[in-house]
Amino acid sequence: MKIKESEVEVLSYAVYKGNLDCEERLFSAEKMIINTINAYSYVLAKGDNDFKTSLCNSDILLPDGFPIVIASRMLNGIRIKKIAGEDIFKHMLKLGNTRKKRFFFLGSSNETLLKIERRIRSEYPNIAVSYFSPPFKASFTNEENQDMINRVNNFKPDALFIGMTAPKQEKWVELNKEKLDAKVICSIGAVFDFYAGTVKRPSKFWISLRLEWFIRLANEPKRLWKRYLIYSPKFFIDVFKAKFDK
Repeated sequence: MKIKESEVEVLSYAVYKGNLDCEERLFSAEKMIINTINAYSYVLAKGDNDFKTSLCNSDILLPDGFPIVIASRMLNGIRIKKIAGEDIFKHMLKLGNTRKKRFFFLGSSNETLLKIERRIRSEYPNIAVSYFSPPFKASFTNEENQDMINRVNNFKPDALFIGMTAPKQEKWVELNKEKLDAKVICSIGAVFDFYAGTVKRPSKFWISLRLEWFIRLANEPKRLWKRYLIYSPKFFIDVFKAKFDK
C-alpha cells in the first residue's frame, strides 16, 4: 500500500497548526473522513483490502507514528510532523467549544463514555455531547448497525468520533459513511481511554524522545508486544526494500 503524501500530509499538518482554511473545512457542509496510519495499521492493511480501501479513501490520513514520519523522509524526502489521534481530537475540542458544536462518541464502554462526557462538560461546556456503547463483538447484525446509525443521526453531530480499535473502526466508517449525518467522522481508537483516564498516555517527555511506543509496551506488554516487536520491523523491512531495491 502506498502511503498518501502531498496534499493529505500538507492538509493534516495545516489542520493541526490551526490554518484557517483547513479549520473551516472541518465543519463545512462537505463530509470529511479523518483516519490515522501507523506502522501497525500499514502492515494490517497489506493483508486486508477492506482496511486498505478505508485508509486510502480518507480525506485526511494523519501520520500517527514516527515510523511513518521516517518513511516519508526516506522515501520521498518530505519532512512531516507526527500527528496522533489525540492531537487532532484536542484541536477539535478547542475549536468545537469556541463554535458550540455537537460531538457524538461511538464505541468503548459506558463507563469510559460517561467519563468522557463529564470531562468535556467540565472543560468545554459549550460542546453538546452524546454517546453510545455498541455491543463488544467482531461484527454487528443489521439491526445493531442500523441502531447505531439512527442514534448518531438523531443527534446530528458536527463531529462523530469512533473508538472501536483498528481496523474495525475504519472499515465500519467506510461501510456506513454515506448513511451517517455527521460533518466530520474521525476514528481515534485509544484516544477514548486516554481522554477518559482509563489508560494513561506516556508523558510529553517520552513522546519527544520518540519512545512513547516503549512506555506503552512496558505498560501493556500482553496486548502490544506484537504491534511493536513484530509489525514495526515488518514495516521497516518494506521501507528499506522500497528505498534500496531498484
